[in-house]
Parts: sequence; C-alpha cells; structure tokens
Amino acid sequence: MPKNDKIYCANCKNCIIMKVPVPNDPKKYMLRVKCAAGAWQKKLGTEKMYKFFTVARRVMENCEFYEEMGESNQYLKSLRKTLPAQDDVYDYPNAINLSDFQKDKE
Repeated sequence: MPKNDKIYCANCKNCIIMKVPVPNDPKKYMLRVKCAAGAWQKKLGTEKMYKFFTVARRVMENCEFYEEMGESNQYLKSLRKTLPAQDDVYDYPNAINLSDFQKDKE
C-alpha cells in the first residue's frame, strides 16, 4: 500500500459492529463500532468505540492489523449512502419489561 493512501477502518475485517445498551433503558440499544484487533485505544489504554453512523469517517495513516475487505472507493460510497445520519436508538426484540415482574408485589 502506498504511504499516501489512507486506511478506511470501515473497509477492514477487524472493524465490527456492537450493540451497546442505552443507559437507563435495558430495552433499547445503540450501534457502535470497534476494532476487533484492538487498534483503537484511549490514552489510558482502554478500548475506544465509535458511533456507528461515523464509521465511514474513521481513517488511519497506517495500521498493522488492517485487512482490506475489497474495493475501498466503491464500498465507502455505498456505505455513506446507507448509514444513518445520526445516532439511532433501536429496540431489543422480545425485551423484558421489568415492571411486569413488579406487578405481583403491588
């Protein structure tokens, strides 16, 4: 890979999507992306996760873990068209409503 080429994390096999629970609402989640190889680290050494809708913007100058999945330009163009525009919140299917269990106590 030439030195001037940027590495788009979204086109790497190590870039994975995770469901992260919404704080204070166990029935909902948000999508986050992380590097399965551990290339995204905070200054204190903990793992960094990014919002899913920003994944097409994640770029690195170099990465020892980069495993290209295919033609970057075509994939990124398609990805940008289909990504949500904001941080969407989703419902877990068949989520348990904890208040249903408290009805017996009333």
